[in-house]
Amino acid sequence: MQNKLRIIGGQWRSRQVHFTNAEHLRPTPARVRETLFNWLHHDIVASRCLDCYAGSGALSFEAASRGAAQVVLIDHNPDICRTLKANADVLKAKQIKIINSEVLRYLSGNSEPYDLVFLDPPFGQGLVVPTCHWLEDKLWLKAGAKVYVETERHLDLTTLPENWDLIKSKTAGDVAYRLYQRSE
Repeated sequence: MQNKLRIIGGQWRSRQVHFTNAEHLRPTPARVRETLFNWLHHDIVASRCLDCYAGSGALSFEAASRGAAQVVLIDHNPDICRTLKANADVLKAKQIKIINSEVLRYLSGNSEPYDLVFLDPPFGQGLVVPTCHWLEDKLWLKAGAKVYVETERHLDLTTLPENWDLIKSKTAGDVAYRLYQRSE
């Protein structure tokens, strides 16, 4: 475990978490996380969060640090899941649950509606649009839920669920990040 990132806010502010070297793993940069959590400032406390394609866990640990009641992280890579679990143990983060599974396989199971979903899949694999539709169609979102989507800058997202409203959007280099809200 050579790689580290720093939690930027909340009870674990300035604490570091480790992440493994894994193909396609791109931790969300600190300045993007800061912008995102400024957008979500009033939505985090006591929320139920789902982190699809968790990777480094940067978004999940940030949400838990800022008062999320429950954060579920899903990743298919067992090494990543072990590292996420080790980080959660060090932080004594009882509100964090790590699931080693393919995201679409997990979403095909019994749904538990969430307030907030983080969606930052590996780039270039066509995972964003299908995952968004599974979240919507399989009832994983509460009314008014917010969905953070991080993608390649020029990815076409015109086919996302029709009842999702884009409420915030920015770019950083080759990355676009957007916040959607599900219509009630």
